[in-house]
Amino acid sequence: MFVRDVMTPNPVTVTPDTTFAEAMNILRTRKIRRLPVVKGEKLVGIITEKDLLNASPSSATTLDVWELTSLLHRLKIKEIMTENVLTVEPNTPVEEAAKIMADNKVGALPVLKDGKLVGIITETDIFKTFVNMLGVRERGVRCLFKIPNKAGELAKLTELIYELGGNILSVASYELKTGDYYIVVKISEIDMNRFEAELGNRVPEIELVDSRFV
Repeated sequence: MFVRDVMTPNPVTVTPDTTFAEAMNILRTRKIRRLPVVKGEKLVGIITEKDLLNASPSSATTLDVWELTSLLHRLKIKEIMTENVLTVEPNTPVEEAAKIMADNKVGALPVLKDGKLVGIITETDIFKTFVNMLGVRERGVRCLFKIPNKAGELAKLTELIYELGGNILSVASYELKTGDYYIVVKISEIDMNRFEAELGNRVPEIELVDSRFV
């Protein structure tokens, strides 16, 4: 799956000269949390709701309401936006976009094609994607296996599931710091009693750690 499949195309944008008040109004009326900042067709920054809130005068200010209003109407996005924005392309794999977000602690990535802004992908898009990839919305048995981290072991497991008439809804793997390797498989249409018996007899090196219907 690629960024183009899950991004929001043609996102709402602002310019560097958009005021604080205008940007905040857009975020609230559109119910979004980020706005790419463009100058012409060029992406020059990004502004978030957090940036705007941090730029707001504190409750301890001595300014009166009229002075505050005047101040916020004069404040330009270019004064508080984040420049040098991390971006991805439409053909970037979703997992690569997720890695960039996690490694850099950002919640969104503008999507550029030939230097032009064509979309934005957010942490919410990533969460929804992985929920779908893991088959969370489909009913089945979620099985956790401890498995040797070597070639051919997963094939043995999936072949057994196939032979017993099971339908694999999703597969995910992870490795702990201890070096132990685990596979999470969600399966439907399978007799678990028979599967557990066959697993122990035919593939004893694969341990079924947990199984539950979800």
